[in-house]
Amino acid sequence: MSKPRTSMLRTLFLIVVSFTSMLVVTPAWADWALNLTKGVTPISHQVYDLHMRILWIMVVVAIVVFATMLWSIIHHRKDKGAVAAKFHHSTALELLWTAIPIAILVVIAIPATKTLIAMEKTADADITIKITGYQWKWEYNYMGEDLTFFSVLAADSRAVVDKTSDAKPEDIDNYLLDVDNPVVLPINTKIRILTTAADVIHAWWVPALGWKRDAIPGFINDNWTYIEEPGIYRGQCAELCGKDHGYMPIVVKAVSKAEYQTWLVETKQKIAEASSGADREWTLDELMARGEGVYKTNCAACHQANGEGIPGVFPALVASPIATGAVEDHINIVMNGKAGTAMAAYGAQLNDIDIAAIITYERNAWGNKVGDLVQPMTIQATR
Repeated sequence: MSKPRTSMLRTLFLIVVSFTSMLVVTPAWADWALNLTKGVTPISHQVYDLHMRILWIMVVVAIVVFATMLWSIIHHRKDKGAVAAKFHHSTALELLWTAIPIAILVVIAIPATKTLIAMEKTADADITIKITGYQWKWEYNYMGEDLTFFSVLAADSRAVVDKTSDAKPEDIDNYLLDVDNPVVLPINTKIRILTTAADVIHAWWVPALGWKRDAIPGFINDNWTYIEEPGIYRGQCAELCGKDHGYMPIVVKAVSKAEYQTWLVETKQKIAEASSGADREWTLDELMARGEGVYKTNCAACHQANGEGIPGVFPALVASPIATGAVEDHINIVMNGKAGTAMAAYGAQLNDIDIAAIITYERNAWGNKVGDLVQPMTIQATR
């Protein structure tokens, strides 16, 4: 047997042995899943079907092409005395290899175009939700319902990220994929979703819905969804948006229409209760306790749980001119942010009590001990 043929057979043998060993030793093929998520919406089903159709077309093309190549390699070897044909032009062959790809593209383009058109049909929606991306959280505004809230990384995951907990990632269910306030949507309802951003480009992506949309400052993208099955569907920001890009998950909770209406009433009541009491005097202990929670949710990602910040990136609050200086300046920067930096304006994000609590906490935590107590009525008057 000639050396080239021996080498070829040895290579094929090694490939077969390697693949067979994978079949034997791999404990769970689910760990090797590579296909798309089929999803729970009509659009996700269309996208999945389109993907599978194109995949099988590619498989057939690959089989034909590589089979032809393999056959040619084996039967036209030099050691078999094969002599290359000499020709310069074949009109029939050129027409054939032009017509076949065009036909394949047409077969792919027709269903692809139908799917793209269907994805843009956002009219006649029953519910419209505006989603705004921030560094690093999501704001959900249920338009027409007077309901707006923020959704951030769940506290147990945040504690592991900030190293304020002894827990390990594997000890936490849905690590980095859980939030404090999931977005709740009714099933069997056409929902229009608007996406934008307040600072940098983000992207709202839940695989089970079958699409993702960029959230761009000063621009609104729209899409729609129609969830057919109740359940919890998780996603993430899919655009590199800064330091905590990996820490702004998305959780969609799909419920029945009756459960959705109940949730609306309860959530509005909960938000109203959280804002009540702004017209009374709060004690230092009350504001410190509330401020610590608000700080961990909104500020710890940049300034760190210990207030020491990240040198050269985010300033420390420990003994800082802002946290120990004039209280009016502290209130101003928390409420209005700071242009040209990542410091967001929290005046529109937090209620009077939370702003008062967070400022009080920052001025009296980590050894600052300024002693200032900022009342919610002061924030109310500042507005």
